[in-house]
Amino acid sequence: MKTFRPLFFTCLAFGAMCLTDSTSAPAQSSSTSVSSELPTSRMLNHLGLERAWWSQATVNPKRDKVKYMVLDEENVYLQGTGGTVTAFDAESGKRLWSVQLGNRDEPIYPGVSNEKHFLAVNGMALYCIERFSGKVLWELALPAMPSVGPSVDDQHIYIGTLDGSIYSFELRKIDELYHKRLLPQWSYQAMRWRYRTSKEITTTAYSTGRLVNFASRDGSLYAVGTLERDLTWQFETSAPITAPLATTNDSLILASEDNFVYCLNRDNGLVRWEFASGFPIRKAPVIIEQDLYIMPDRGGLFNLLVRTGEEKWERPGITDLLGATKSRLFGSDVTGNIVLLQRRTGRPLGTLPLRPFSVRLQNDRTDRLYLATPSGLVVCLREQGSEFAHYHKYPERAPIVPDVEPDELTSPVPMPDAAANQ
Repeated sequence: MKTFRPLFFTCLAFGAMCLTDSTSAPAQSSSTSVSSELPTSRMLNHLGLERAWWSQATVNPKRDKVKYMVLDEENVYLQGTGGTVTAFDAESGKRLWSVQLGNRDEPIYPGVSNEKHFLAVNGMALYCIERFSGKVLWELALPAMPSVGPSVDDQHIYIGTLDGSIYSFELRKIDELYHKRLLPQWSYQAMRWRYRTSKEITTTAYSTGRLVNFASRDGSLYAVGTLERDLTWQFETSAPITAPLATTNDSLILASEDNFVYCLNRDNGLVRWEFASGFPIRKAPVIIEQDLYIMPDRGGLFNLLVRTGEEKWERPGITDLLGATKSRLFGSDVTGNIVLLQRRTGRPLGTLPLRPFSVRLQNDRTDRLYLATPSGLVVCLREQGSEFAHYHKYPERAPIVPDVEPDELTSPVPMPDAAANQ
């Protein structure tokens, strides 16, 4: 035994050295790889942009990839196909938390946040996460396979399913079951109502507090009472509705595969205006302040006035709108490049070759541009000198910016005219 002790420890030491070497080399190559993927200062400065921050989401690149990026005014959430969710501070890029939800390789959909929580679907379960700590509070078992992500208002959670149903769950009841430790086994007790359509639910539900709106592949938009599921009105189109809804204080913007965009009174469903795009529309319309942007299939980018539907300009070759500053727009073109456009006219200002950053957030909230790679590298870009974000959608939620005292006067203050005092 004594003969083999030194040899045994020598082998352990040699194994530890090999392990250290094998782990340090990939770390160096990974750092080099990140540096080569990120947009350079020279590339950005040419277009008046700068990198606000970059970070890395939790994802296993060998088997998983980032599928969705979700934003609220304070956090950015990256959702991976393996069920991971990683949260970052939207302005500083500080990584806040990362959690694993449910089983790997289950169907996932974009999550949604409210004042305190982030809600996400993984397979047949809905999870509630504390927005700033990352603590998973509860899991709700869903009665059918979801077809879209969840939505939430002050009293209810809504989720659409593949069988054409929309379910309403009562937040107060969920909270009660959670504190009694009865979730997820007694999830059915939290369901308030179910409304059934003839085909799959295709849009995330939108609640006004009195009505909840959702579309189906049957070509109809429904408005159902939030409390009793009574059908208040129904708007029919001649083709499936697959694009998410856009909303204003009093209107719903509905884009259909029948080539039309409709602006509806959200209280009664009456048409305020309609716009013929010439192609089916399957992507969400984007509202930024007084402008509406639509992206028909193979039809480019259209800029309309929200109130009237009047066309301001059209720009061919743009496939997605990613965000806006006060004077410029960020878009994607058919080759996957980022394109900068003049906001007033749609005139191209330049391009950024960032095709590896294929996970792109449609940001209608602030003037930041958020991009990510499927492997989880995320970057935030902004205009040079734009230290504080400009809030498009909810300006009242913008943080209070401290006032800067003016510099002291360097020249002497003139003395009052003696004659004027006489």
